[in-house]
Amino acid sequence: MVSGLSGQWPAFELSKILVIDDEPLVRESVAIYLEDSGYQVIEAIDGQQGLEHFCEFSPDVVLCDLRMPGMDGLEVLRKINDMSPDTPIIIVSGAGQIHDVVEALRLGALDYLVKPITDMAVLENAIVNALRRHQLEVENKAYKKELELANNELEKNLELLQEDQEAGRRAQLQLLPEPESLMSGYHFQHIIVPSLNLSGDFIDYFQISDRYLGFYIADVSGHGAAAAFVTMTLKSLINQPLRQYRLGENDAIINPAKFMEYLNCELIRANLGKHITVFYAVIDTELEHLIYSVAGQYPAPLICNNGETRLLKDGGFPVGLFEWAAFENKQLEIAADFKLIMVSDGWLDVSTVDSTPAEESFLLQYVSENEMTITSLMDPVKLYAKKNTPDDITVFIVYKEQK
Repeated sequence: MVSGLSGQWPAFELSKILVIDDEPLVRESVAIYLEDSGYQVIEAIDGQQGLEHFCEFSPDVVLCDLRMPGMDGLEVLRKINDMSPDTPIIIVSGAGQIHDVVEALRLGALDYLVKPITDMAVLENAIVNALRRHQLEVENKAYKKELELANNELEKNLELLQEDQEAGRRAQLQLLPEPESLMSGYHFQHIIVPSLNLSGDFIDYFQISDRYLGFYIADVSGHGAAAAFVTMTLKSLINQPLRQYRLGENDAIINPAKFMEYLNCELIRANLGKHITVFYAVIDTELEHLIYSVAGQYPAPLICNNGETRLLKDGGFPVGLFEWAAFENKQLEIAADFKLIMVSDGWLDVSTVDSTPAEESFLLQYVSENEMTITSLMDPVKLYAKKNTPDDITVFIVYKEQK
């Protein structure tokens, strides 16, 4: 087992280290230490042999002396960078060679150590950091490739949306979760009725980890193909913090306010010409807490919890509009009777009072007089069954399983 910092990261025991140094005592002492730590070590007595061994063994890290007869460390660095720019190289230099060290770093060396290396733990720390950084770069490249494939898929879907509204509708529906699901003791139910073939409303729910569940309701400004495309982009944007959390790199997916900041930044950077109102929440199934953040979502979600029914009227700015927009977390304890009802503003549009769209408080009144079910909440929509509704209509319910 590799000692030092390596215990915090995936094991690097079988990693290959190429040690290039013309001083036998230095080279052999480094090799013995690294082999005792579990690494595979390849030794080279000079720069030329180092290049030959590099081509033959494809090491994970190169440890190279700066001053050697014949081909020096800088030349070795240049040639290895030409062949394999992603391979981390650590330069070892004697005191008084600072100018060469600066040049080595400029040429792409990841780190440098000063001779004599009196503390081998410093050497191992540098190697572990190099391996860790290389691993993260490999993962980032894989993620970028995944993102590129996802973007290509989104572009294809956009073409479908432009050429065939019905085909685009099918593509969008594939991104939605199941209409009903049970996860870790919580029920998730939803229905979306688009005003056109394509919807600017979107919902999702997902298992973040054994402990956390995430879900949201979003409404993109506008309707039709352009708004639907943004909902598809939203789905891909959420995959990044979810993946980063599972890798232990970022906790934004379980921190709703931090997640909103990320989403706001990404949408502004994408320059899609759209903004989104969002209610994003996380259920901590271990502590039985609901943590949520609101980005302009209207109407406010309605919560029934611990015998009380109220609207979560916390305001906030939509994401994708202002760089300076700030978001905050709200938290509450989840009781046995917990139920959260989220509807889009299109639901209020069809729930008219004297031909005037209902106010936000109508949801509270309606729930007090009717059952809190998808079927009951969709009763007002039935008036528009034979024609397009004036806006996208979404109903999304989350509730705790009764024991």
